Amino acid sequence: MAKSFMDKVVVITGASAEGGIGWCTAERFAAEGARVIVAARNLEGVQRLARKIGGQALRCDVSQEADVMAVAEAGKALGGIDIAVNSAGQLGMAMVANFDQAALENSIAVNFYGNLYFFRHMADAMPRGGSIAAIASITVTQVVPGQLLYACAKSATVTAARYAAHEFAPRGIRVNMLIPGLVDTPMIAPLTQAPALLAPWIKETPLQRICEPGEIANTILWLCASPSVTGTSILIDGGIHLRRPPQLDEFPFIEYAKEESAR
Repeated sequence: MAKSFMDKVVVITGASAEGGIGWCTAERFAAEGARVIVAARNLEGVQRLARKIGGQALRCDVSQEADVMAVAEAGKALGGIDIAVNSAGQLGMAMVANFDQAALENSIAVNFYGNLYFFRHMADAMPRGGSIAAIASITVTQVVPGQLLYACAKSATVTAARYAAHEFAPRGIRVNMLIPGLVDTPMIAPLTQAPALLAPWIKETPLQRICEPGEIANTILWLCASPSVTGTSILIDGGIHLRRPPQLDEFPFIEYAKEESAR
């Protein structure tokens, strides 16, 4: 049976955690015949993935434009990038009452600047046509207490993606975002492995489940195979956007966050 992405050059950043969105997406593209470059700050992690899927591994901190440029150059060396997916991101608890300058700058650097650099340099490495996708968060549509900085940076990225989609459209390059709710990845393991923390989320989710990373990967592959879809953001959240995320008073043992929100 023909493979959908045979010999396509695919770049995926933020792919070092086994079981994460980037890792699962790389596996899916490789299974469909793509030549995959995986990159992350954790070089050892992407090297393990590259060995597994027969791909190429590079170190890349997306907050550093030179790193993103180097990954784009690796794609050019393979004949040009057909598909680029940025799944790199960094969480961090912060509220208006308690964030500090360093945390603000770090969140913007990783979660916003990193995507801007990614859009720019991946598009530069693409021949006419191609697809770029990045991961946002349910925090851009819903207020999730404690996620101020992450939400603001990801919201800016959603806007930037729309502008990039418009700017790159004459070159046939599409840019789209995914907006997942909770996804069962290593990044949120402290939450998913604590029933008392997870239960309020499940209660507010109409489908009564959190997403699996493979579901996000499937949607990315669909986006990359859909030539008329650009400038859009796709919600994959079990329907929690129809209600609202749990609030701080539903986690009575998180005293620090409650105290800060009351100041």
